[in-house]
Amino acid sequence: MSGSGTTAGDDPLQTAVWRLRSRGCWTDAAALLTPHATAPAPALQRASLLVERCLFTGGGWPDAEDALRSAEATAREDDERGAAACERGHLAYASTVLGVRDRADEARAALGRAAALLGPAAPGRALLDFRRGLIAEHLSDSPQSARAAYRRAHAAATANGETLLLSFTWRHLAGLALREGELAEARHGFAESLRIREELGYLVGTAPALAALADAEPEPEATRLRAEAGRLFRLLGGVPTWLAAQLAPPAPAA
Repeated sequence: MSGSGTTAGDDPLQTAVWRLRSRGCWTDAAALLTPHATAPAPALQRASLLVERCLFTGGGWPDAEDALRSAEATAREDDERGAAACERGHLAYASTVLGVRDRADEARAALGRAAALLGPAAPGRALLDFRRGLIAEHLSDSPQSARAAYRRAHAAATANGETLLLSFTWRHLAGLALREGELAEARHGFAESLRIREELGYLVGTAPALAALADAEPEPEATRLRAEAGRLFRLLGGVPTWLAAQLAPPAPAA
């Protein structure tokens, strides 16, 4: 789901799913896949959409759980089981990082299971490495492990043409650079992430990319970027919800 970000050839179903997903209409996108979800690939894609909705909106957990159970039930090959376990881990990560329920142990266990099932060259390996980086950074507070995982994901995504995933690896590597005061490196990574998302039309991910770049830019450019992020955030109905605090105006001085 965080792969190329483009449609699969001229497949009208995938074209419609991408257009809805890129605008934050995950429920509608998942509904298009429901008639096909008895097969492993559509079942997994449907689950991925609903897990992403949880991360961006903080809601829809029962629907995501149901879709994941269906994807796990339809999986037959190790790669399919591994991909489903990767989504299971990501849902548990989202629940933990958003403060809904602490499922950190479940997230680690599921991603460990995915790593055992997915071979080094499996299609879902880059995404798995990225998500293991998220766990290392945000749940284990281990920036060095996170950087190594993000770099593995970045290299694999580059080799496999997983363009949308590259926008995530660029952004998170830049975030680690910013934490270390490497402003030029951070600015470059955030700008690359934004460029990719704008080129792909990944509208729901553009506001976070703008806000992230603003953190690495001096004034007045930072204010301009945050204003643009705020406009998109409001246009999409306040999604992603976790961006609200970052875009809130500073409190007036006492």
